[in-house]
Amino acid sequence: MKVDAVRESIFGVPFGETLLVSDVGEQINFMTTLSNVYMKFGEVAEAAQLLETEVGNVLLWESVTEHDLMRKPDPVLARNIFVDVDRKTLGQLIRAAQAKVSTPDNLEDLLERALRARNRLNHVFYRRHNFRRNSDEGRAVMLKDLEHMHDEILGAYKALLRLSDVEFDKLAAVDLPSRHLPL
Repeated sequence: MKVDAVRESIFGVPFGETLLVSDVGEQINFMTTLSNVYMKFGEVAEAAQLLETEVGNVLLWESVTEHDLMRKPDPVLARNIFVDVDRKTLGQLIRAAQAKVSTPDNLEDLLERALRARNRLNHVFYRRHNFRRNSDEGRAVMLKDLEHMHDEILGAYKALLRLSDVEFDKLAAVDLPSRHLPL
Protein backbone atom coordinates (compact mmCIF):
# COMPACT_ATOMS: atom_id res chain seq x y z
CA MET A 1 0.00 0.00 0.00
CA LYS A 2 1.35 3.41 -0.94
CA VAL A 3 2.32 5.85 1.81
CA ASP A 4 -0.29 8.36 0.58
CA ALA A 5 -3.06 5.75 0.75
CA VAL A 6 -1.98 4.69 4.25
CA ARG A 7 -1.88 8.33 5.36
CA GLU A 8 -5.35 8.98 3.96
CA SER A 9 -6.84 5.83 5.50
CA ILE A 10 -5.34 6.59 8.92
CA PHE A 11 -5.81 10.35 9.08
CA GLY A 12 -8.69 10.88 6.65
CA VAL A 13 -6.91 13.82 5.02
CA PRO A 14 -7.01 14.01 1.18
CA PHE A 15 -3.78 14.15 -0.81
CA GLY A 16 -2.12 17.56 -0.84
CA GLU A 17 -3.75 18.89 2.33
CA THR A 18 -2.09 19.71 5.63
CA LEU A 19 -2.61 17.55 8.69
CA LEU A 20 -2.21 19.10 12.13
CA VAL A 21 -0.97 16.60 14.68
CA SER A 22 -2.41 18.23 17.79
CA ASP A 23 -0.62 16.16 20.41
CA VAL A 24 2.76 17.14 18.97
CA GLY A 25 1.70 20.53 17.63
CA GLU A 26 3.63 20.21 14.39
CA GLN A 27 2.35 20.45 10.85
CA ILE A 28 2.95 17.66 8.40
CA ASN A 29 2.54 18.47 4.71
CA PHE A 30 1.58 15.63 2.39
CA MET A 31 2.52 16.63 -1.14
CA THR A 32 0.46 15.62 -4.11
CA THR A 33 2.53 13.52 -6.47
CA LEU A 34 2.02 13.12 -10.19
CA SER A 35 1.07 9.50 -9.44
CA ASN A 36 -1.77 10.81 -7.23
CA VAL A 37 -3.02 12.93 -10.14
CA TYR A 38 -2.79 10.03 -12.60
CA MET A 39 -4.56 7.70 -10.17
CA LYS A 40 -7.41 10.14 -9.64
CA PHE A 41 -7.65 10.76 -13.39
CA GLY A 42 -8.17 6.99 -13.79
CA GLU A 43 -10.86 6.95 -11.10
CA VAL A 44 -12.72 9.79 -12.79
CA ALA A 45 -12.41 8.09 -16.20
CA GLU A 46 -13.82 4.88 -14.69
CA ALA A 47 -16.78 6.78 -13.22
CA ALA A 48 -17.43 8.33 -16.63
CA GLN A 49 -17.43 4.90 -18.28
CA LEU A 50 -19.80 3.56 -15.63
CA LEU A 51 -22.15 6.48 -16.28
CA GLU A 52 -21.99 5.95 -20.04
CA THR A 53 -22.71 2.23 -19.62
CA GLU A 54 -25.67 2.89 -17.33
CA VAL A 55 -27.23 5.47 -19.67
CA GLY A 56 -26.82 2.86 -22.44
CA ASN A 57 -28.48 0.25 -20.21
CA VAL A 58 -31.44 2.56 -19.68
CA LEU A 59 -31.81 2.98 -23.45
CA LEU A 60 -31.45 -0.75 -24.07
CA TRP A 61 -34.09 -1.59 -21.48
CA GLU A 62 -36.44 1.05 -22.88
CA SER A 63 -36.08 -0.48 -26.35
CA VAL A 64 -36.51 -4.03 -25.05
CA THR A 65 -39.80 -3.09 -23.37
CA GLU A 66 -40.93 -0.89 -26.29
CA HIS A 67 -40.51 -3.80 -28.73
CA ASP A 68 -41.63 -6.46 -26.20
CA LEU A 69 -38.43 -8.41 -26.84
CA MET A 70 -38.70 -10.36 -23.58
CA ARG A 71 -41.89 -12.07 -24.76
CA LYS A 72 -41.19 -11.97 -28.52
CA PRO A 73 -37.45 -12.34 -29.05
CA ASP A 74 -36.08 -10.90 -32.28
CA PRO A 75 -32.29 -11.40 -32.41
CA VAL A 76 -31.82 -9.18 -35.47
CA LEU A 77 -33.76 -6.27 -33.95
CA ALA A 78 -32.02 -6.78 -30.60
CA ARG A 79 -28.60 -6.68 -32.29
CA ASN A 80 -29.55 -3.53 -34.24
CA ILE A 81 -30.69 -1.83 -31.03
CA PHE A 82 -27.48 -2.78 -29.28
CA VAL A 83 -25.29 -1.55 -32.15
CA ASP A 84 -27.21 1.73 -32.29
CA VAL A 85 -26.76 2.34 -28.56
CA ASP A 86 -23.12 1.22 -28.60
CA ARG A 87 -22.21 3.71 -31.35
CA LYS A 88 -23.48 6.75 -29.47
CA THR A 89 -21.29 9.16 -27.55
CA LEU A 90 -22.20 9.99 -23.96
CA GLY A 91 -23.88 13.21 -25.09
CA GLN A 92 -25.91 11.37 -27.71
CA LEU A 93 -26.88 8.70 -25.18
CA ILE A 94 -28.05 11.32 -22.69
CA ARG A 95 -30.14 13.15 -25.33
CA ALA A 96 -31.66 9.87 -26.54
CA ALA A 97 -32.48 8.82 -22.97
CA GLN A 98 -34.06 12.19 -22.22
CA ALA A 99 -36.25 11.81 -25.33
CA LYS A 100 -37.40 8.28 -24.39
CA VAL A 101 -37.49 8.13 -20.59
CA SER A 102 -39.21 10.48 -18.20
CA THR A 103 -36.78 11.44 -15.48
CA PRO A 104 -36.83 13.89 -12.61
CA ASP A 105 -35.67 17.39 -13.64
CA ASN A 106 -32.72 17.24 -11.27
CA LEU A 107 -31.45 14.12 -13.06
CA GLU A 108 -31.31 15.98 -16.37
CA ASP A 109 -29.25 18.70 -14.70
CA LEU A 110 -26.96 16.12 -13.06
CA LEU A 111 -26.44 14.36 -16.39
CA GLU A 112 -25.63 17.60 -18.20
CA ARG A 113 -23.10 18.59 -15.52
CA ALA A 114 -21.57 15.11 -15.63
CA LEU A 115 -21.30 15.32 -19.42
CA ARG A 116 -19.50 18.68 -19.19
CA ALA A 117 -17.14 17.24 -16.56
CA ARG A 118 -16.42 14.12 -18.63
CA ASN A 119 -15.79 16.18 -21.77
CA ARG A 120 -13.45 18.48 -19.87
CA LEU A 121 -11.61 15.47 -18.46
CA ASN A 122 -11.14 13.78 -21.83
CA HIS A 123 -10.60 16.77 -24.08
CA VAL A 124 -8.96 19.64 -22.18
CA PHE A 125 -7.86 18.64 -18.66
CA TYR A 126 -4.12 18.43 -19.30
CA ARG A 127 -4.14 21.31 -21.79
CA ARG A 128 -5.80 23.62 -19.25
CA HIS A 129 -3.56 22.57 -16.39
CA ASN A 130 -0.40 22.28 -18.55
CA PHE A 131 2.68 23.05 -16.39
CA ARG A 132 0.86 22.73 -13.06
CA ARG A 133 1.95 19.10 -13.12
CA ASN A 134 5.50 20.29 -12.39
CA SER A 135 4.87 21.72 -8.90
CA ASP A 136 3.36 20.49 -5.66
CA GLU A 137 0.88 23.38 -5.59
CA GLY A 138 -0.08 22.86 -9.23
CA ARG A 139 -0.66 19.14 -8.74
CA ALA A 140 -2.86 19.93 -5.72
CA VAL A 141 -4.96 22.22 -7.95
CA MET A 142 -5.18 19.46 -10.56
CA LEU A 143 -6.23 16.92 -7.94
CA LYS A 144 -8.92 19.23 -6.55
CA ASP A 145 -10.27 19.73 -10.09
CA LEU A 146 -10.33 15.96 -10.62
CA GLU A 147 -12.14 15.44 -7.30
CA HIS A 148 -14.78 17.97 -8.37
CA MET A 149 -15.25 16.19 -11.72
CA HIS A 150 -15.47 12.84 -9.94
CA ASP A 151 -18.18 14.18 -7.64
CA GLU A 152 -20.17 15.52 -10.63
CA ILE A 153 -19.95 12.28 -12.61
CA LEU A 154 -20.49 9.93 -9.68
CA GLY A 155 -23.47 12.00 -8.49
CA ALA A 156 -25.17 11.58 -11.86
CA TYR A 157 -24.31 7.88 -11.94
CA LYS A 158 -25.78 7.28 -8.48
CA ALA A 159 -28.96 9.19 -9.38
CA LEU A 160 -29.34 7.17 -12.58
CA LEU A 161 -28.87 3.91 -10.67
CA ARG A 162 -31.66 4.92 -8.30
CA LEU A 163 -34.07 4.84 -11.27
CA SER A 164 -33.38 1.08 -11.30
CA ASP A 165 -33.72 0.86 -7.50
CA VAL A 166 -29.98 0.36 -7.06
CA GLU A 167 -28.36 2.15 -4.14
CA PHE A 168 -24.71 2.58 -5.08
CA ASP A 169 -23.56 3.22 -1.53
CA LYS A 170 -25.04 -0.12 -0.40
CA LEU A 171 -23.14 -2.11 -3.04
CA ALA A 172 -20.10 -2.37 -0.75
CA ALA A 173 -22.08 -4.83 1.39
CA VAL A 174 -22.69 -7.10 -1.61
CA ASP A 175 -20.24 -9.67 -2.97
CA LEU A 176 -19.49 -8.20 -6.37
CA PRO A 177 -18.12 -10.28 -9.26
CA SER A 178 -14.34 -10.30 -9.52
CA ARG A 179 -13.72 -12.21 -12.73
CA HIS A 180 -13.61 -10.84 -16.24
CA LEU A 181 -16.84 -11.23 -18.19
CA PRO A 182 -16.10 -11.56 -21.90
CA LEU A 183 -18.49 -9.36 -23.87
